[in-house]
Amino acid sequence: MTVTDSDINGSGGPTGPDGPDGPDRPDGPAGPDGGGTAPPVRHGIFRRLYYGETSFDFVGRRRWWFSGSGLVILVGVVFLLVSGLNLSIDFRGGTSWEVPATGGLTVAKTRTVIQSAGLSSSATVQQLSSREGTSIEVQAYIKGPKGATDQNLENAVRSALAKAAHQPTSAVSVNDVGSSWGSNITNKAVLALVLFVLAIIIYLSIRFEPKMALAAIVAVFHDILVTVGIYAVFQLTVSPDTVIAFLTILGYSLYDTVVVFDKVQENTRGLASTGRYTYSDTVNISMNQVLMRSVNTSLVAIMPIVSVLVLGSYVFGARSLQDFGLALFIGLLSGAYSSIFIASPLLAILKEREPRYANIRQRLATRGTAPAILSPREAALATGGGGGAVGTSARGGDGVLVPGRGREERSGDGRPAAPRPGGGRPGARRPPPRPRKKGRRR
Repeated sequence: MTVTDSDINGSGGPTGPDGPDGPDRPDGPAGPDGGGTAPPVRHGIFRRLYYGETSFDFVGRRRWWFSGSGLVILVGVVFLLVSGLNLSIDFRGGTSWEVPATGGLTVAKTRTVIQSAGLSSSATVQQLSSREGTSIEVQAYIKGPKGATDQNLENAVRSALAKAAHQPTSAVSVNDVGSSWGSNITNKAVLALVLFVLAIIIYLSIRFEPKMALAAIVAVFHDILVTVGIYAVFQLTVSPDTVIAFLTILGYSLYDTVVVFDKVQENTRGLASTGRYTYSDTVNISMNQVLMRSVNTSLVAIMPIVSVLVLGSYVFGARSLQDFGLALFIGLLSGAYSSIFIASPLLAILKEREPRYANIRQRLATRGTAPAILSPREAALATGGGGGAVGTSARGGDGVLVPGRGREERSGDGRPAAPRPGGGRPGARRPPPRPRKKGRRR
């Protein structure tokens, strides 16, 4: 009997804070007919997450996760091939003009001025704020066919900006940026990524196993493709700050994946070793146990990033904070998603092919036994953390974990087998042990 999170009851009942004999027990004598079953108390998803009452089937819905990620990556690759990335002048080279925002000069007015001076509409215009005041920065690529800067166009734009801001021409600063510095940054970033991947493969293979390392690396490349695709679709500017944030993203994504895999390995030594659960069941149990932790960690990490984006870029006008914060925001969301919905289901697929877990799945399918997806609270009971070993607790017909009953046994045709004498009654007395015979000590 597979139980989803919609079948989990609330805080009452035998797994709630009221204990096995609490007043909210739905199958006790407090039912409407004195011995019947009351409908389970249902709570919202956030309450169930907080109290560890979710039993979500992550592995069973892997087709949805893989399809959604594949669609996002495919769209990103198409835009990347068609439009490419919107590289800043630090990577492709170009010219930068900066003029004080006086005389009512705004970003919109600046765009009109520079286009009338001869610049294309692809030029980047933004407002910068500092302690000295507010200024307007214009960046554009004005290289000629042989790579030389078009001096006539550069001077025309400078004069147009000075006139619009009611400033002398000397007040407009002009900087020519070469592409060599950006190329060095790109090469070093690629080298760092290669070394990072190799180090992670070696570490995870030693700490866990090679299949976990493979699943973690696939999740890392998933985050890379998703982030690059989003930048290509929305034509967000890629600057050196974006590259730095991009490398930071990979570390966070891997950290969350390692935490999930550590819980999976812990449960593999406990629940999976009994032969009553497939590896996919163990992964589902582990994911439900760390789900609330992953949500809290992601929220705590994202909140300061949002503050950087709102205050740093829009209030204080710091462009570097905007590029850095935006890349982090996209990467943190993708990393939290991939560690739960990509790495863990992929690990289950790889491990289910091993003879040991393939035999367990085949044996359970032959017996017609379908283990329930345990919630974190039930997993604690099953592993002895809540007062019982595996098999000492089970769900009733309404999805409630009932102490004193083993998992529901089924006959060969899949129907529930006849209950054992005294096995289905909570607190049923067992026959007293036989007294030892008194004899002479040797």
